Amino acid sequence: MAGGIGSRFWPMSTQGYPKQFIDVFGTGRTFIQMTVDRFAGVVEPENVWIVTSESYADIVKEQLPEVPSSHVLLEPCRRNTAPCIAYVAWRIKSMDAKANLVVAPSDHIVLNPEEFRRVVTSALKFTENSDAIVTLGMKPTRPETGYGYIQADMSSASLRNKQIYRVDSFKEKPDLKTAQQYIKHSEYYWNSGIFIWNVNTIVNSLRMYAPEISEIFEKLLPFYGTEKEQTVIDENFPKCPNISIDYAILEKAEEIFVMPADFGWSDVGTWGSLITLAEKDANGNAVVGNDVKLYESKNCMVHTSQERKVVIQGLDGYIVAEKDNTLLICKLSEEQRIKEFSGGE
Repeated sequence: MAGGIGSRFWPMSTQGYPKQFIDVFGTGRTFIQMTVDRFAGVVEPENVWIVTSESYADIVKEQLPEVPSSHVLLEPCRRNTAPCIAYVAWRIKSMDAKANLVVAPSDHIVLNPEEFRRVVTSALKFTENSDAIVTLGMKPTRPETGYGYIQADMSSASLRNKQIYRVDSFKEKPDLKTAQQYIKHSEYYWNSGIFIWNVNTIVNSLRMYAPEISEIFEKLLPFYGTEKEQTVIDENFPKCPNISIDYAILEKAEEIFVMPADFGWSDVGTWGSLITLAEKDANGNAVVGNDVKLYESKNCMVHTSQERKVVIQGLDGYIVAEKDNTLLICKLSEEQRIKEFSGGE
């Protein structure tokens, strides 16, 4: 899923060039490229599908030339995750009625890809010939208020896979007090937004719980894979309700499971979250850039990916980031005001 407009890493990301297409760690690979990379050995490149905005089509094809262009599905407008998943599910079903699917956001970080592949492979075996929906639950490391939570029924491990449990309930993003209570109990996990199911399971779930969505994509079956596909999608996709897969399906389905996992996952949504993941010097500074000198500075996030010398003195707890002709210098504690500072970009 790569249709988001995430611009929280401004000035690196903007609405015209959002988070999933930037190289935030300075490794030479963007978020979406790293997402595809971590499926190596689990999913062949020719079986990768990207659902994105029409306006990002060229960026996707430039960054992922190994993915067949016919597998880049274009949304004419944003309608949240349920229509996005419904579109690709029916599109794949039109080609392979026995397909087994992993749905993953394109802008997350995984620090241990080997463990990620082990977990995903195990979950795929579980869903291959069943009606199960599996979501990956991340072991919380802090009382995070920016993530939704999954409450697992730890007394009900699956007989087919002892690492998979039934979901007791899904929890909205909590306030700090509630999050602090969650992490005291072993049955609460962060909701990663990574889902595994077979194509018939998700299609039938949409038919049952979101018929207003399923009817739209089911009637388009004659057009998938033809030259008319984009035209009929452009006409019909906007008719879909704006709803997440969590509300549309997951909170209603009966055969819903969670597989707890710990592979260094993060929905890196802010400069502040990036500094917690990046390698830091003895003073707590995280630097992405080839020619950065810091003096008498600590706890700073510096991101200067272009070939410029940067010298910083006397800062504590700041973001310093540049892209093209834009330079940001901002307190980490004031990051939520970047949009205001930048004139709304």
